Amino acid sequence: MTTAFKTLSSPQSPILCFSHLRWDFVYQRPQHLMSRAAQHHEIFFFQEPVFIAGIAPRLDSATDGRVTVLTPALPMGINSGQVTRALRTLVDRFANELGRSDLVLWYYTPMALPFSRQLSASVRVYDNMDELSAFKGAPPRMVAMERELFRSADIVFTGGQSLYEAKKNLHFNVHAVPSSIDASHFAAARLGSTVVPEDQGRIPSPRIGFFGVIDERMDLELVEQVAILRPDWQFVMIGPVAKIDAASLPRRANLHWLGPKTYEDLPLYLRGWDAGFMPFALNEATRFISPTKTPEFLAAGVPVISTPIADVIHPYGERGLVGIATTAEEMIAEAEELLSQPKDAWLKKVDQHLAGMSWDQTWANMERLIQKACSQEAQAEIPFKEQALHV
Repeated sequence: MTTAFKTLSSPQSPILCFSHLRWDFVYQRPQHLMSRAAQHHEIFFFQEPVFIAGIAPRLDSATDGRVTVLTPALPMGINSGQVTRALRTLVDRFANELGRSDLVLWYYTPMALPFSRQLSASVRVYDNMDELSAFKGAPPRMVAMERELFRSADIVFTGGQSLYEAKKNLHFNVHAVPSSIDASHFAAARLGSTVVPEDQGRIPSPRIGFFGVIDERMDLELVEQVAILRPDWQFVMIGPVAKIDAASLPRRANLHWLGPKTYEDLPLYLRGWDAGFMPFALNEATRFISPTKTPEFLAAGVPVISTPIADVIHPYGERGLVGIATTAEEMIAEAEELLSQPKDAWLKKVDQHLAGMSWDQTWANMERLIQKACSQEAQAEIPFKEQALHV
């Protein structure tokens, strides 16, 4: 462990973030945290490569606010070993040109290790937002790479409580940091407005909505069953389709697949929903998820029903903030109850719960924990026997 990196808030400590998610994909945890970290740090967001025929490997860059997005462009047709070597060369060249030995290496994916493990750093952070090894198409080496990342990381964060319980014995310095909320952004959905998205304006009420990535984590059979049971309800589905064939999406007159929308536009859509639903499949890919959209629905003032995901049941279901249902019939019953009840008492409980949550506070807490992990005092407080890794 290093003790040299004592002031994370210094602008002299650039963050090089390796992510499996693209910066311009769905706006979620990496974007929220890195945007806030950029207030005091140079942020370099290194995303997965694109492949183009007939080119030499290069590293393209673009800026979004204070974040520099780095995109490797590699020649089409090269094998996995060549990809790794090309990425390592590009990363080494970038680090050399940056000329800094105090980099903060921030990992969202262990699969960045083969081309970045050689880099010098002041601190290594693993923000373990999902159990990626359980996702569709996960590389066979994912588990082994994560074990190596646990060995080399100075601090590990998990994206929710259930993932923390699964990983807490793999490292001496693991912290549960559930995703948070930009409450004022989504609270705009509670305000009246004459602005109505054109594609949603043509859809009659009542509208039941979903937003997020549409992939193997969605129970498409459940979605279709609910739509069949209530043909008079309109189901608005917002988000990009990933890792599954779009042709597999159920097609019904009251099912509306509107595609991806910008983070800025989401409140406009949520404003027109009578309720929301999160029809997650109950499988390995959803076992440890902590959906960011849960508090976002609530901040928008939209009552929501979810399948029984552990990090939704606790605390949201237990506190009566989110309805929990397993079958299509249960989901319909929960929705009917939500639609028939006055919202004032529910909104009061929602606002009390969300009052202690913000992405600003989440980042501040993470920054404090990193400072503590990398200070001499913090290291002295940790008994040697607790520093053993159990992998």
